[in-house]
Amino acid sequence: MENEILQTRNIVKSYRHFKALDDISITLKTGHIYGFIGENGAGKTTLMRVLAGLSYPTSGDFSLYGKNRPRDILKMRRQIGSTIEAPALYPEYSAYRNLELQRILIGNPDKEICDELLGMVELTEFKDQKVRKFSMGMKQRLSIAMALVGRPRLLILDEPINGLDPKNISKLRSLLKRLNEENDVTLFLSSHILNELYLLATDYFMIHKGKIIESLTQDELDEKCRQYIKIKTSELPKCITVIEKGVHDAQYSVIDDETLHLFSYTDRVESIAKLLMENHIVTKEFSVTEQSLEEYFLGITGGDSNA
Repeated sequence: MENEILQTRNIVKSYRHFKALDDISITLKTGHIYGFIGENGAGKTTLMRVLAGLSYPTSGDFSLYGKNRPRDILKMRRQIGSTIEAPALYPEYSAYRNLELQRILIGNPDKEICDELLGMVELTEFKDQKVRKFSMGMKQRLSIAMALVGRPRLLILDEPINGLDPKNISKLRSLLKRLNEENDVTLFLSSHILNELYLLATDYFMIHKGKIIESLTQDELDEKCRQYIKIKTSELPKCITVIEKGVHDAQYSVIDDETLHLFSYTDRVESIAKLLMENHIVTKEFSVTEQSLEEYFLGITGGDSNA
């Protein structure tokens, strides 16, 4: 299709007997911001390295802009920018010199682009400062500028807000939104801070033990992350029995030994409270809230983890 940037088909990446990626098939479309979610070791960085050409799949293939021959993919990769794992910067060189070297390396003849990108990432006043003196937030913004030197249509960012303080996270979020909306750059990014990812992404891929377990849009996620009644009690087994008997088609999830999330009857909270009182169930907590992206991810992967 015309608006498809990238499509993978049954990508597998194995290291001896371990499958880091297991039958990965995803499609990235123009203009979207894709959030890539998974715990440590799930395969996020491995897939990003394969897409960026830093690693090769054991089996499976993919196409870029409809091209799937190796020679064509190599050519089309010029339209991909990436920052994967640690930012690749020269600490003893200035910000401008880092960008200039990158421009020469990829063969971009536009000598004005370095100043343009420094302005875009709000580093113009630091252009002549050595990178070793930069804060983490400044290094992250410079690394994104480095990835943009070739004017890519797809930007792959692995943990771009990792280690940043709230102020720099906000700046980076604004920059990424601007790139997407004003420069028509499609983004594929991972983050441990899922609530921040929720503020950026239009679509999500969730990976667990090397497999894509869910792909959904923002609207679909909002539907799934619906309201629930949080009930915390030391009498959880009895509470569950009462709810199953007293609430028609009860939809609930057991979170731990004392906590239950009830997705039914969120518009009739009083009737649930009355039901528990009539059955002499003492609650430690009883409140209505919404399921977060992190809670939803933990729910479908089956427990606590670092996303």
